[in-house]
Amino acid sequence: MLPNAEAIAAVVFYVILSVVLLFERKYLTIQKIAWPLVFVSMLRTKFGLSLMDGIAAKIPKLIRGAGYVGIVFGFLGMVLIALSLIVGSYDLIVKPEAPAGVGIIQPFAKGIPGTVFVPFFYFIISIFLIATVHEFAHGATARAFGMKVKASGFAFFHFVIPLIPFAFVEPDEHDIRKRPAKEQLAVFAAGPFSNIIFASVVVLLSSFALGPITDSMVSFDGVKITELISDSDGLLPAEAAGIKAGEIIKAIDSEETLTIPALSSALEKKSPGDAITLHTSTGAYPVTLAENPDEKGKAYLGVYLSQEQSIKESFTEKYGAWVPTAVFWLIGLFAWLFILNVGIGLFNLLPLGPIDGGRMLQTALLVYLPKEKAQAAWKHVSLFFLALILLNIVLAIIK
Repeated sequence: MLPNAEAIAAVVFYVILSVVLLFERKYLTIQKIAWPLVFVSMLRTKFGLSLMDGIAAKIPKLIRGAGYVGIVFGFLGMVLIALSLIVGSYDLIVKPEAPAGVGIIQPFAKGIPGTVFVPFFYFIISIFLIATVHEFAHGATARAFGMKVKASGFAFFHFVIPLIPFAFVEPDEHDIRKRPAKEQLAVFAAGPFSNIIFASVVVLLSSFALGPITDSMVSFDGVKITELISDSDGLLPAEAAGIKAGEIIKAIDSEETLTIPALSSALEKKSPGDAITLHTSTGAYPVTLAENPDEKGKAYLGVYLSQEQSIKESFTEKYGAWVPTAVFWLIGLFAWLFILNVGIGLFNLLPLGPIDGGRMLQTALLVYLPKEKAQAAWKHVSLFFLALILLNIVLAIIK
């Protein structure tokens, strides 16, 4: 199989990036993790600092208020993601079929163990926007509290080659440590909180901008039966009625069911044992409904489904054939922006080392415990969650 255009673009991008970073290495700061295999390279700039100053000066109360709300969100999110990782790790050990709770995002190919594949153009656009918003929120919040921000810039996580690009802002650590704990927490929580706000904006834009366009563009033509479900105890309703995979459901009795929600709604009104007439693209079938094995008392057809749809000819005649392609591409981008905003925002709230959640935990522990005990507790918690992350990645690879 030949590689697709996005895979080629990803390889070309990373080759060029590696060459540029190699030749510009004198301008980079290197943070060694497992040198020379695993490390972070950082390019410090002043990019965006004046904009952070300007916004922080215009609406300082709003930013500080959002920062305090972010603290509450941050600790709730920390509990949620920590429990999710613990439970997911346990399931991964005891249930061979359980999916890994953590994966490294990558734009190269599907099916690489321990990773989550994101198509290259979605990947690079999403990471750039998410990282910019995340780090800008840190910087603007720091400036709203009067803290110094020394630099901003771009960085790359390397596993030999640069794999994951991200942005950063660099507040003055001495200045931060002198501030009250609630101000420190507000700065640390600002990044993840901004990601959740960003995700919410994406949902609103999808609903109120792309949604109406899609409704005017797409014709819902029915619900396609992609596969008949088998049962060792006997034939399930659809198969028993002689229905074949590939047929498209149009109606149940006299009720039109051209979408999956409409079909679900029609079945909700029925009970196990009810006799219905199922109208498909091939004909009308008398069907006696069974009971859903997973939901007692619910009617069951015994099929896997997908939405059958097409582009309205009137739409393409008016706007051109390229518009639906562009709209569907934007829908995909918005979907990945939502998924990655939520995923990256919550991951950053893990009580782990130098990331935002780790900094929040460290700050909170220093309020309630002597410094040595607080630091020891913070290190142990960080190591525990680091071990869980590595466990998820390793088990995903070897399973």
